[in-house]
This record gives sequence, structure tokens and C-alpha cells, in this order.
Amino acid sequence: MPKPSILCVDDEVTLLESLREQMKRVFSAEYNVEIAESAEMGMEILEEFIEDGIEVPLIISDQIMPGMKGDEFLIKIHQKLPTTLKILLTGQANAEAVGNIVNKAKLYRYIAKPWDTQDLILTVTQAVKSFFNESELNQKSMLLFQNSEIFYKYVPVEFLKLLNYDESNYNTIKLGDSIEKEMSILFSDIRSFTNLSETMTPKENFDFINAYLSYCGPAIRNHNGFIDKYIGDAIMALFPIKPEDAIDSAIEMLDNLHTYNQKRKEKGRQRISSGIGIHTGNIMLGVIGEHKRFNCTVISDAVNLASRIESLTKLYSASLLISESVYEKIDKEKYHIRLVDYVAVKGKAKGIKIYEVLNGNSKRIIDLKISTKGRLEEGVNLYKDKDFSKALGIFKEILEIDPKDSAVEIYLKRSEHFEKYGVPPDWEGLEKLDLK
Repeated sequence: MPKPSILCVDDEVTLLESLREQMKRVFSAEYNVEIAESAEMGMEILEEFIEDGIEVPLIISDQIMPGMKGDEFLIKIHQKLPTTLKILLTGQANAEAVGNIVNKAKLYRYIAKPWDTQDLILTVTQAVKSFFNESELNQKSMLLFQNSEIFYKYVPVEFLKLLNYDESNYNTIKLGDSIEKEMSILFSDIRSFTNLSETMTPKENFDFINAYLSYCGPAIRNHNGFIDKYIGDAIMALFPIKPEDAIDSAIEMLDNLHTYNQKRKEKGRQRISSGIGIHTGNIMLGVIGEHKRFNCTVISDAVNLASRIESLTKLYSASLLISESVYEKIDKEKYHIRLVDYVAVKGKAKGIKIYEVLNGNSKRIIDLKISTKGRLEEGVNLYKDKDFSKALGIFKEILEIDPKDSAVEIYLKRSEHFEKYGVPPDWEGLEKLDLK
């Protein structure tokens, strides 16, 4: 690697040679000392240094020279080499010229001619030391920034903020740190991914998942959420502010998936679909692990319920399902929503109402399901009142309009079963489901 260079610029050749000799006696072991008899020549030399990758810690320039003056020269150099230190060595500089360099080129020091050799050498020694100290600090700062960028990619910083940590105290994170907070949990999963993955090589699988996730991540961040973890092709995201953020994010994810499917279609690839489930509840966020390996995680029954709701999207052929707790906290006028079922999911004795958010589907599907929403509610009420005969009539009527309405088809089959075999004595219209 070439030695760094110190450049001296002065139109008085005798003074310039004297300056070079004094500098070489002290600094030649570590630096090349180059001279230029004009600012224009100095510019040319510096261009060569930049092209060759030679560091220039210091430039010493006279002020009064034919052509370009010292202040103009140093200001131009500052635009190309902002970290290079500048010394004005002259006997004829006015206050305006010095002020110009101070303000526009960060002048290190002004030294009057004739100079004191000891003072000049001491100034140059301090200047180059300052340059390399600053350079080392910048390199460390850049390394720290790069490391922090890597850190942010692996650890949800939003998670740490919820635990009252910031950049100043990440090094104090300890096992057991935790808080309890109500949040909305979103689970998303690709339908029939196992079957799809069997048609691809391992690399194709990773490329596909990463391409798909690149459409999901921004939609989550756009609505005040953050990704807690990836689980294969599935996503778990948290929304700490309000449930509507989770719904808006899910709708954007579905819109983005439509865009992704258009691109897949252009390449002759099959369309993919996903299911999204959202639940709002109290969760425990904290740090678990052991002294060699920490992990930020969420522990809560609410998380399990959100995962179960996502699983129900397959049963009802729905893109987006939300729990009763989400439904109760949102502005219903913002969305197209219908009640889908009243269920007790696996591991739960208590039933919850499940709602389908239709936004994110095509206009045809939304219009179709909205047109039958009122009749579905009538049929469900008759079903709960055990009037299965009348409920069956309504469900059949709806299926004539929308034969692919899986939720209605499920109610139809249940009604047929209960009309034929009757209901248990403690039946309250609650359906117990074993889906994981």
C-alpha cells in the first residue's frame, strides 16, 4: 500500500523547496512530501492521488498565487477530500480569505510567513495525528453501524423497545426481562405449501419463500407492526398499537400476493394463496434462553389462539379471519365483515365468534358474499334456535347464489346432521374443532 502524501503548494519556488526539505527531514519515513508551484498543478496532483488511492492527510497552501488563490483552491479540495486537513501558510492573507476557508473548507490552522520551523513541525505532527485518529474513528463507526444493521436484521428492534431498551443499552439485555401488554397477533401461512415444495429443489424452495416474504414484510412494517418470527413459510407478526393496524396489514399482504401471483402467472407458475388469522389479547414479551444464547419471544395463550384462527382459514376457504376480541375493538364501517362461526378451537373449552374480513379479495367475491350476508345471519340464528329445517332452506338458497361459500356449506351439513340425529342436551350452537 503506497505511503500517504502531504502536499505543499506555493508559487515561490525557493520557499517551496525549503518547506519540502524541512518536512522531509521529519516525516519522510511515514509520508511522501509532494510540492506544486500553483493551485492548478496541485489539483492535478491530487486527482492522481485520488485515482491511485493515495491518502492525503494534509495540504499546506499559500494564499497569493497566480491564477487560483489559496482559499479557492482549498475550498475546491474540500469538496473532493473533506477529511483532509488544510493549513494556510502565507504572509498576505486577509481576514475574508481566512474566514472563507474556515467556513467552507474547515481550515485546520493559519500560519504566517516567515514561519517558525518548530511551530510548523509541531502543527503538522498534530494535524496528521488528528487525521488518522479521525479516520480510525470513522472506520470503527462504520463497522459499528454495519454490525448494528446486521443485528437489526436478526433481532426485532421494536421488540427491544417494548422492553425499554435502545441502542445505548442493548449490551445490558438479560434473561428474564419481560413485560405484559395487550397486542394484536397475526399469523400468515401459505396454503398447501408442502405439496408445492415437493415440486421444487431446496434452492428453489428458499428462493420462492424469500420472494413471497419480500411482499409480506413491508406490508407489516407499513402499519406499525413487526415480524416476531418466521416459521418456515409462515409469519408471526405483532401489532402493539391497535387491532386495525393488523387488519390493514393483512389486507395489504393479500393485495401484494395478488401482484406476486400476476408475476408468477407471467412465468407460467401456479397461483398461490395464503390464510391470515388475527387475535387481540394480553401477551408476555420477554427474553429466554441461557447465557450463551438469548432469544426474544412471546409467551401467551393469545398467540396460540391466533395460530388456531389462521388454521381455520383452510376450513372456511377464507383469506382473512379475525377473533371476536379484534372485532369488538375496530371501526366496523372501515371493512366488509361477516360472522362466520361460533367455535371452540383445539385446547379451548370457551367458544369465540369468528369473523371473516372480505377486504383483500376480488370485488366479485366481496360483492357476492355481501349480497348473502343478511340471509346468512338469518340462517345462523335459526340454526342456533335449533330450527334446522328453516335454516337448511336459507343455506341452500345461499349456495345457489354462491356455490363456493364454504362457511355456508359447513352450516348446511351440520344442520342436516342435527335435523336427522338431534343435538346433545347441552348444545348451545358451539362447534368444537380439533384443527391445530
